[in-house]
Amino acid sequence: MELKDTYYNKSDFVETASGNKVSRNTVLCGSQNIVINGKSIVREGVIIRGDLANVRIGRQCIIDSKVVIRPPFKKFSKGVAFFPLHIGDNVYIGEGSVVNAAVIGSYVYIGKNCVIGRRCVLKDCAMVADNTVLAAETIVPSFAIYKGSPGLHTEDQPDCIQDLMMEYTKSYYQHFLPQTSDPKDNQFSFVNQYLKSGKAAS
Repeated sequence: MELKDTYYNKSDFVETASGNKVSRNTVLCGSQNIVINGKSIVREGVIIRGDLANVRIGRQCIIDSKVVIRPPFKKFSKGVAFFPLHIGDNVYIGEGSVVNAAVIGSYVYIGKNCVIGRRCVLKDCAMVADNTVLAAETIVPSFAIYKGSPGLHTEDQPDCIQDLMMEYTKSYYQHFLPQTSDPKDNQFSFVNQYLKSGKAAS
């Protein structure tokens, strides 16, 4: 299924040399410790806590609006230690989710308003459904779908999920387009969409 175009204001985003599109309305704490490998989108209102530990995000990841990404921590007798957080390729993290995991593999889908507890491990091709809360140190196996609060294994993903996630994140990136500044361009864009919809009188 082809995704619809999503338009953004070009002045609200920074596009890096590696093709990342990062909203200016994000909070990147400790940006020197945050690595995004390329062709990823970081939407508005996202907070990434690179000041606590290194955060590495793979290629073609989609971080939707108001997501909080925070490296995991462990309490010791002498205090608290933070550990690096690694996110693989072709990962989608839905709007309003809070991620405190140790590792998120590649081709992982995390829905809206999820809480991924500290030091969780999400293996490749895992899925966390909308509004799911994963307890600390939960390990989500490859191809598993977790739902609920607390999140439990309810079913499995199809074998083709790797291809589906690659296609989904790639398509999302391709359809995330800058608005044209010229009103005439927008007018023609609307006309083209109207003609494509087949609603124009023949």
